[in-house]
Amino acid sequence: MNTHLHHQVNQWFEQDPDPKTQRALKILIDNQDESTLTDMFSGRLAFGTAGLRGVVGPGPMAMNRLVVRQTTAGLGAYLLSQISYAASRGVIIGYDGRHDSYTFAHDAASVLTAMGFTVRLTAQVAPTPLVAFGVKHFNAAAGIVVTASHNPPQYNGYKVYWENGAQIIPPHDSGIAARIEHAATQTIPFMDLELAEEQDKLIWLKDEFYQTYRHGIHNATILQQHANTSKVSLAYTAMHGVGANMAEAVLHDAGFKQVYSVEAQREPDGDFPTVNFPNPEEEGAMDLVIAEANKHRAMLACANDPDADRFAVAVRTSDNDYKMLTGDQVGVLLGEYLLSNAPAHQRLVGTTIVSSSLLSKVAQSFHASCYTTLTGFKWLMNVGINRCEADNQFLFAYEEALGYTVGSMVWDKDGLSALVAFAQMCAKLAEKGQTVWDKLEQIYRQHGFHLNAQISIALKPDTPNIGEYLRQQPPEKIADYTVQFWDDLSQSRRTFCDGSTAVIDLPKSDVLIYSLENDARVIVRPSGTEPKIKCYYEVVESMDETDTWATAQMRAQQTMANFIKAHQASLPE
Repeated sequence: MNTHLHHQVNQWFEQDPDPKTQRALKILIDNQDESTLTDMFSGRLAFGTAGLRGVVGPGPMAMNRLVVRQTTAGLGAYLLSQISYAASRGVIIGYDGRHDSYTFAHDAASVLTAMGFTVRLTAQVAPTPLVAFGVKHFNAAAGIVVTASHNPPQYNGYKVYWENGAQIIPPHDSGIAARIEHAATQTIPFMDLELAEEQDKLIWLKDEFYQTYRHGIHNATILQQHANTSKVSLAYTAMHGVGANMAEAVLHDAGFKQVYSVEAQREPDGDFPTVNFPNPEEEGAMDLVIAEANKHRAMLACANDPDADRFAVAVRTSDNDYKMLTGDQVGVLLGEYLLSNAPAHQRLVGTTIVSSSLLSKVAQSFHASCYTTLTGFKWLMNVGINRCEADNQFLFAYEEALGYTVGSMVWDKDGLSALVAFAQMCAKLAEKGQTVWDKLEQIYRQHGFHLNAQISIALKPDTPNIGEYLRQQPPEKIADYTVQFWDDLSQSRRTFCDGSTAVIDLPKSDVLIYSLENDARVIVRPSGTEPKIKCYYEVVESMDETDTWATAQMRAQQTMANFIKAHQASLPE
């Protein structure tokens, strides 16, 4: 082993407070596994706008107790430099049911209290939205959630909220990352939590805090649409995560009595034994909750992901089968429902560039404002906060990856309030003798049948830089559609077909968006590191009186297949 690597590994080994990762590292040292050790010490697990997320294991490239302590020391130093009274305002910390989450959260609390911060630490596992709620509720300087959301069991993560209650965005991510690099060269301060409690630096968040969030949902103005709930029945799964207690409580408060939890997935379990991948979007993940719904002939099969910030739903069809709604369909249904019932001053909705454009058309029909951001709730929420005005308050935002924010109690996606809102929407529809499918068809008839698809295209290793190629040779047509204008987010520039340009108000990003005739759209995200691009497609088919849902869908699917084929064929080989 070379001298530099030997020094790095030994230094880490001596500082690592976890016997488990120490043992794993010692085995590699004893076996002189230089290749693995070189990879393990090739850098640091990158701290970005989502914080940290990685496989649990030894060394600076993985999630472990030393990485968490160093990260927390860096975060604490950055907060002290940026936010007035950061130490006394304090930090709220919560954690999910994954292996090591409890320990990581307690380590973070020990570091921050040693740095002089008041820390509010959840006394048990907590859904992620509760921590986002707590940042604003306590006027904290920041929030930390130890969670890997819906990643596989071997992962864990460390998510940071800024003082405004939303996830961090630039420049805070790079500012924190620089402080972490410095902290990693220093002795990390650490205080025993019993001592921290004695010195009033540690406050345990017990049931009263959880009940405050619960009452917040129950009393939210936009969740006061009281309909007859007796016709709504639903099966629910927490997917081995932390959502069950709160989900059942808020549904009960809203009057929903026919709720059937999947017992095998109700309690937190970091092994996720009944699902291959604890993400409701993955094939098979919803099987047990759909079976539970079928057993009770329930209207809905609902799921939260393991940290309860996402919401997924399958709805019973006229054939007594269950069909998953896409994130876009849920987003548009909730947006339309909330806009139908919201007060006149609460009309601001948001979505992302890769989500369906249908919400913006629905909003327009309500004379409401709809903004569009880069992908990710960090953008949806920070922009939403900045766009709020006295006579145009925030109402709703979503992204197609099953994330929804209902109202402004939580400035992040919240699968629990979304669950209540969706159940209430179904109760309202049932009062009118309508189903979710009826309502979706009604929206499609008014605004067009919107179909969205996402495809990753692998290119040959010698394919020229796809982004550069498309920028130098912008297409005039894609498939049979004329390009009306295209956006290059790396330049914040929109180019029209006559050659004129305009500045667009989105952060710079390596994304190209082509807006075509007939409301079709292609979004291309080139990869800077490998011969691959991600493409997002949208086609819109108008529906006339002779159309049924099935005929419109079939036509849209055929259009989409042709569209994707033609677009892929137009790319350089």
